[in-house]
Amino acid sequence: MTVAQETLNNPSAGSGSLALNLMKLRTFIALFAVLIFFSLAAPNFLSTANLILMSKHVALNAFLAMGMTFVIVTGGIDLSVGSIVGLCGMVAGGLILNGLDLRIGYTIFFNIYEVMAITLLVGILIGAVNGLLITKLNVAPFIATLGTLYIARGLALLSSGGATFPNLVGRADFGTQGYAVLGAGRLLGLPTSVWILAVLALAAAYMARCTPLGRHIFAVGGNERAAGLSGIRVNRVKLFVYMFSGFCAAVVGLVVSSELMASHPATGESFELNAIAAAVLGGTSMSGGRGTIGGTIIGAFVIGILSDGLVMMGVSEFWQMVIKGLVIVIAVVVDQAQRRLQQRVALRQMARLA
Repeated sequence: MTVAQETLNNPSAGSGSLALNLMKLRTFIALFAVLIFFSLAAPNFLSTANLILMSKHVALNAFLAMGMTFVIVTGGIDLSVGSIVGLCGMVAGGLILNGLDLRIGYTIFFNIYEVMAITLLVGILIGAVNGLLITKLNVAPFIATLGTLYIARGLALLSSGGATFPNLVGRADFGTQGYAVLGAGRLLGLPTSVWILAVLALAAAYMARCTPLGRHIFAVGGNERAAGLSGIRVNRVKLFVYMFSGFCAAVVGLVVSSELMASHPATGESFELNAIAAAVLGGTSMSGGRGTIGGTIIGAFVIGILSDGLVMMGVSEFWQMVIKGLVIVIAVVVDQAQRRLQQRVALRQMARLA
C-alpha cells in the first residue's frame, strides 16, 4: 500500500488542521462547556448528592446509547428502545406482583433472578423481531422500528389496562424480594446501575475493538456490499445489533422500575431521542461505519448533565425538548462537516505526495 493510499484510508493522518482536531474533540469540549456553565448557573450543581443523582440518569442514557451506537454504525436506527423500556418494566412488575397466569387455574411465580432473566429475554426477542423485519423482509429500519415502537407501547398498556403496577416489594415466600437493589442500591457509594454500566461498557468496547464480530459490525456499516462479498454474514450482524439494542433497553426497564418500585406503561417515552443524541454527539456517524463506545459514554454524560442542569435552572420541559433536538441537529451537521474536511485534507496530502 502506498503512502497516498494510507492517507486516503486514514484522512486524519498527518493532519495539522486545527478545525479538524477541534471537531474530533467536540464531545470533550461540549462536556467541559456544560459542566462549567451549569456549575456557575445552577446552585449546588456540583454537590455530592446531585452528582450521584446525575450518575443514575447518565447510566440510563448510556445503556440505550450503547445499543444505539452499534445499530447506527451498521447504517440503521432503532426507534423502539423507549417502548421496549416501558414494556420490559411492565413485564417485570407484572411477574413480581401477579406471576404468570396459565389460564388453567395455575399461576407460576418466579424468583427475582428469573424475573430479571425473563425481562431481558423479552427485550432481546423484540430486538430480534426488529432484526428479522429488516434482514428477512427488507423493511427499512426506520419503518420497522417505528412499527415495533407502537406494538411494544400498546402491549405495555394492554398488560395492565393502562394502570401502574405499584409497590414492587415482592414476597419472601416466592423469592421476589430485593428488587430495589438494582435501581436504588449502592456499592462503594455509587449506584448499582453505574457499576452495571461500567461492566457492560467495558464488554461492549472490548467486543467492538478486539473481536471479529466488532470488526464485522464496522465493516457492514462502512460498505455493506463489500462486507458481504468478503464473506461476512451481514444479516446475522444486523440481527445481533438489534438484539443487543433490545437487551440494553430491557436493562433500562429493569433499572427504572426497580428505582421507582413501580412499573408504568408510559415509562421510556422519548428515551430514544436521548439515546440517538448521545450516540451522535459521541462521534457515531449517522451514515454508518464510524463510532466508539467511549465517545458514546461521554455523549451520554453531556446529554444527562444538560438535562439535569436545565431542570435545576427551572427551564420548562418543552424548551428542554427543543434544546435536545438542536443538539442532535448540530451534532449531525458537525459530523458531516468533519467528513468533508477530512476528505479535503486527504486530497491535499495526496497532491503533495504525488
